[in-house]
Amino acid sequence: MSGTDQPRTRLTPPEDATAPVRHPDAPAPGELLGAHYDGCFGCGTGQPHGLHLEARAGDGVSVTAEFTVQEAHQGAPGLAHGGVLATALDETLGSLNWLLRTIAVTGRLETDFLAPVPLGTVLHLRARVTAVHGRKIYSAAEGRIGGPDGPVAVRAQAVFIEVKVDHFIDNGRTEEIRAAMADPDQVKRVRAFEVNP
Repeated sequence: MSGTDQPRTRLTPPEDATAPVRHPDAPAPGELLGAHYDGCFGCGTGQPHGLHLEARAGDGVSVTAEFTVQEAHQGAPGLAHGGVLATALDETLGSLNWLLRTIAVTGRLETDFLAPVPLGTVLHLRARVTAVHGRKIYSAAEGRIGGPDGPVAVRAQAVFIEVKVDHFIDNGRTEEIRAAMADPDQVKRVRAFEVNP
């Protein structure tokens, strides 16, 4: 291994991992979580070609979300780009951290593409935290077409790593960090630093 190589983060939690616990101040089941940051490609309203993904709190430590595949999300003619579908899964999985009230970033994401997703399709996403071990949060998600109980088109497993807000302050662009930190809405300020690595 070279100095920059790191061992891969395993997607299977260790035997001594614990069950996730929903934070007592987490949004209630059915509550819309809203964008964590207006400039986010996944959920922000400030991105004209973004996914505009809308996530809702579910039962336990789970969320549901939807997004409609638009022309700008195209890969092969008439079909969603695989990277856009992976982004939708990552965004949905990242939304889970709001239910834990934890700031975390994607450590590893593994995606399976099971069926093509045509333009105009509403992708119905469901994600849940499966285990927690130290700073690692293990989770899984799936995206269905034709309705919340339709066939699975994409699925993913992920490990998120809990970080402090300094992770973003030390690595983000100063202008955006200052704007997020200056927001008088404390909940919005904290949520700005939720998902992205």
